[in-house]
Amino acid sequence: MYRLLEKINSPSDIKGLSIEDLKALCAEIRDYMIDCCATNPGHLGSSLGAVELIVAMHYVYDTPNDNIVFDVGHQSYAHKILTGRRELFRKNRKKDGISGFTRRAESIYDVFGAGHSSTSISAALGLAKAAEMEGNNRKTVALIGDGALSGGLAFEGLNNAGISKTDILVIINDNNISIDKNIGGIHEHLLKLTTHPGYNRLKKSVWDMIGEGKFRELIQNFVVTTKSHLVHDSGGALFEALGFRYFGPIDGNDIRQTIDALTRLKDMKGPRILHTITTKGKGYAPAEEDQTIWHAPGMFDPVTGKRIMPSKPGVSRYQDVFGEVLLELARRDKRIVGVTPAMASGCGMNILAKEMPDRFFDVGIAEEHAVTFSAGLAAGGMKPFCNIYSSFSQRAYDQIIHDVALQKLGVVLCLDRSGLVGEDGATHHGNFDINAYRCIPDTIMAAPKDEIELKNLMYTASLSEEGPFIIRYPRGYGEGLDWRNAEFRLLEKGKSEMIADGEKVAIIGVGPVVNRAAEAAAEYKKKNGTGPAVYNIRYIKPLDTKMMERILSEFRSIITIEDGSLAGGVYGAVCEYAAEKGKMTRIRGIGIPDRFISQGTQQELREECGLSKENIRRSIEEEMTDDFKK
Repeated sequence: MYRLLEKINSPSDIKGLSIEDLKALCAEIRDYMIDCCATNPGHLGSSLGAVELIVAMHYVYDTPNDNIVFDVGHQSYAHKILTGRRELFRKNRKKDGISGFTRRAESIYDVFGAGHSSTSISAALGLAKAAEMEGNNRKTVALIGDGALSGGLAFEGLNNAGISKTDILVIINDNNISIDKNIGGIHEHLLKLTTHPGYNRLKKSVWDMIGEGKFRELIQNFVVTTKSHLVHDSGGALFEALGFRYFGPIDGNDIRQTIDALTRLKDMKGPRILHTITTKGKGYAPAEEDQTIWHAPGMFDPVTGKRIMPSKPGVSRYQDVFGEVLLELARRDKRIVGVTPAMASGCGMNILAKEMPDRFFDVGIAEEHAVTFSAGLAAGGMKPFCNIYSSFSQRAYDQIIHDVALQKLGVVLCLDRSGLVGEDGATHHGNFDINAYRCIPDTIMAAPKDEIELKNLMYTASLSEEGPFIIRYPRGYGEGLDWRNAEFRLLEKGKSEMIADGEKVAIIGVGPVVNRAAEAAAEYKKKNGTGPAVYNIRYIKPLDTKMMERILSEFRSIITIEDGSLAGGVYGAVCEYAAEKGKMTRIRGIGIPDRFISQGTQQELREECGLSKENIRRSIEEEMTDDFKK
């Protein structure tokens, strides 16, 4: 099936191919990605659109000696396939397989790891500056998507790179739905003219001949102003103002044009921008027609494009609970608005956007701005629900402290995808939020055990005048409860609930994992006639001190269970309280260990971290015996 691709084991294998063969290779790479992703889901749309760009970069540049830095990394599938990981790609995002993003430990061709957005320009500038300081001729290219340019870090990198005069090329992969009308003969002509070595030698000579003094300054200002007008229609004025030389736009899905542009730009010096227009989902009709869905479509039939949707009849996803409850709360309270950094469909806020577009704000991939914008809304009398994936919220840590908590503003931060998210791996696991945010003064932090509790925590947060009010909940399906018909109920701040009474051992759980603990405890009690008590802590902060006093006085052993990092998490909170009270109660923590967890299914990773019901049951058995280790 893959006449050319099966012979490609490194980028050097494509150097001698003709343009026609390169076109055929791009088609084979697309077919291979579609075939693999149909049964092993991944980020398909972005990678389909970037095939020609990646093939051209490896064709023109001498990788891995030259540096190619990817933004986010979900557009890098063709890069992985070309760099000796063709067969490994079949286990992309699987446990013990390769990462779905670039990862330094995985390949010498992955010069910088990326799972989050907007990092490429800053990292590439650092690599380019290091090459300059070493005195070698290594080239550095950053490939950034247009969505990633909305992130503040991208602008910080552009601002610094433009004035640095460092040899760096930034390729903007602008994957809008349609090709920009400006692409055409005149723009191709201008691109070839401005990148031609002879033109640039002539330009330098003329520039040098102008001489010194006021006359030189006037001519230079005239030239710069004229060029700014020429590039303005192509969107390049901003980049020119930042100190970059701007080229383009070109058709990034045209392999000949892309190779030609990269060849001409390769040996130029200083910061340059190449603006390319590509089609997200290129070459696969379903992905081109619905680019949002096919960004990460799940399993599908590669021939028909029909998606194979996993489902649990009668069970809702937490993101759907959030979306519907937010809309219901917004109907009740005109102050409630929704804010998200480009996660509307992923977090369920598209439900609010559809009915109340004037009360929905998608601020782009800009988590810091999302939080401070929400703080401003709260200061102005609104009640913002700001939904950010847990791992992405790490970028807004200063804003959460400085702009929300310090000013006690009533922002509700909903951290979707908390805990172990699954196949996206270490860059996306939301296991650092508890230990990161529970140390912030004047902050409420809670985690629901099921859909009804999420509904009620959102209701409670909507009526709270304190802030920030943080609600963390996992990716995936809930417990199958009839949450839509459940009445709203206030959940007292800092108040836990006892799910099951018991003796000897008290289990303190947080989030849905407490349900697995309750099941394991019930099984143990049925077999042995007695068992541990099980508490749903619900509020991580403030801690339920009455619950803690009872547990520390009546139970000889405590097991804490959390879908988060043990270091500094609920386990840390319980240990701190016991130490403060001078109690010698044995405390065992079950949660995510102090290391980065790779990719795999959520169930595989929960088993790895000891969070499965079977592991919890074994821990109960050990703690309930009289001869446990001191």
